[in-house]
Amino acid sequence: MKGILFCLYSSLCIYYNEGTVTLPQNISVPAVIAFGDSLMDQGNNNHIKTILKANFPPYGMDFINGNPTGRFSNGKTLADFFAKGFGVKEYLPAYLDPLIHDKDLVTGVSFASGGAGYDPLTSKLSNVMPLSVQLKMFKQYIGKLKRNIGEKDATDIITNSVFLVSAGTNDFLVNYFTFPIRRLQYDVPAYSNKLVKLAKSFIQEIHKLGARRIAVISTSAIGCIPIERTLAGGARRICVDKYNKASQLFNSMLKLQLQILERTLPKSRIAFSDFYDPLMSIIDNPQEYGLEVTHRGCCGTGELEMSYLCNKRMTRTCHNDSNFFFWDSLHPTENGCDIFVNLVLPDMIKNLF
Repeated sequence: MKGILFCLYSSLCIYYNEGTVTLPQNISVPAVIAFGDSLMDQGNNNHIKTILKANFPPYGMDFINGNPTGRFSNGKTLADFFAKGFGVKEYLPAYLDPLIHDKDLVTGVSFASGGAGYDPLTSKLSNVMPLSVQLKMFKQYIGKLKRNIGEKDATDIITNSVFLVSAGTNDFLVNYFTFPIRRLQYDVPAYSNKLVKLAKSFIQEIHKLGARRIAVISTSAIGCIPIERTLAGGARRICVDKYNKASQLFNSMLKLQLQILERTLPKSRIAFSDFYDPLMSIIDNPQEYGLEVTHRGCCGTGELEMSYLCNKRMTRTCHNDSNFFFWDSLHPTENGCDIFVNLVLPDMIKNLF
């Protein structure tokens, strides 16, 4: 994807230069604001009491100065690449970072918490921040913005920012398919319907607070995530079909309801961003994306290790993490995040502007 111009509308073209998406000149995004799970957690879990952390080596080994910031990656995350892709900044900070400056708030932050889901029970199981707490922090953030730069400028920033929401994966993998509580209450279609209602409610809440451009990232092919291949894929570690089917059902329901919701929320643009099909394409055709390994992660065996199991004392890392899509048994490498964002950003821009 080098030096190619893609026109989504006659007046909206996106230029690819060596794999990097460049926004057209008529679009300006003042800030990127993220909610959800570990794909967007920039280090918020460092500051809460939970076992789901990534603020130790080898996490962050390819970040600035090899610093483990709490990002569940060897380097930058999806949130960072989205922030860069929208022309805002190179790194999206965690809202709870004690070193964050007022100037950082103006261009956006992440409220996400690794392990969170749409279902409050999911966050409770991992003792992380549910979306309700993330919403409260967003309200605090708006108050800080207004105090720092004035109400009008703060309102303009919120109105024109891009909001990222990533959740759902943990609801199935950490909650539904691991613990019996929800399975006794719901079958997969009913639970998917519950999650979609919760997702819609959350989007309505941030819309009330001023969000207008909202991108909702779907669940991925959760049955092909390395840890699930190991735990439920048998001796050959094949993709778990029932997990993938649950993901597909939820995604299809979510996409439809987001389209309906967009028509009911004034001045809103809501983009459904598909993670499932791009991930399957990457897994099935790694060479097309400059990758070699997509069935396991780089850290340790890459089959089970994540969070505290992926640590410098107990595990080694692969020789070249840029050849791997997954960093640990659940999360993408920095290179994997870069590839994914370049795949989905054009459609996201088309649907948000």
